[in-house]
Amino acid sequence: MSGQGKTVCVTGGSGFIASWLVKLLLQRGYTVRASVRDPSDPKKTEHLLALDGAKERLHLFKGNLLEEGSFDSMVNGCDGVFHTASPCFLTTSDPQLWYHLSKTLAEDAAWKFAKEKCIDMVVINPSIVIGPLLQPTLNASSAAILELINGSQTYPNVSYGWINVKDVANAHIQAYEIPSASGRYCLVERIAHYSEVVKILHELYPSFQLPRKVADDKPYIPFHQVSQEKAKTLGIDFISLEEGLKEIVESLTEKKFFGM
Repeated sequence: MSGQGKTVCVTGGSGFIASWLVKLLLQRGYTVRASVRDPSDPKKTEHLLALDGAKERLHLFKGNLLEEGSFDSMVNGCDGVFHTASPCFLTTSDPQLWYHLSKTLAEDAAWKFAKEKCIDMVVINPSIVIGPLLQPTLNASSAAILELINGSQTYPNVSYGWINVKDVANAHIQAYEIPSASGRYCLVERIAHYSEVVKILHELYPSFQLPRKVADDKPYIPFHQVSQEKAKTLGIDFISLEEGLKEIVESLTEKKFFGM
């Protein structure tokens, strides 16, 4: 119970990663302040309020990234802040709301702010995050797997890094608790082309009607590599892609997004 007596806040608390972060923080004894855009929406709050320890040590706040000062009261007096809130527009006609841009600009601004204010900051950069869902709504990476198992005729011609949501949440806590943690940590269990993801799903679930061909006739995107060396200094014992895919399919089935 390393967090006993400490209060931390989690922005965007109802999200895929943040929900797991709140769960693990409560398990470790922290008092958690979590922001949600609409505290009156049960889809944003019920799964958080049902967590072990939530009744005693979870406090929900209304917070919106687009409202100046929205997080001030929540952050005030906290021992640490886990900033996971972010707009998530993967496809958009307006590049000024694009997810990739917003994350890059937000990190640049955060480093500058931390330097000016002498704040100890660590950044966790996960790749495509998979694994079991706590929230009742469908997040972007889970939707991508759902599309594969739900009748898609093709799979994308792209390679991504993949990481389990439990590893991501754990890495956040380890980066906070380990005094020597510093800088940026890239979290990737494996680089895999979508064809490999489809192959794994077929081996796990032979009866599924999975896509058999790639979406275009271009050569496969070349593989790249991401070192795990720094991430392992946080004590991360990576959960395999196979296990993560199994967990997400079971979770999508349990939450009735997909019928097996």
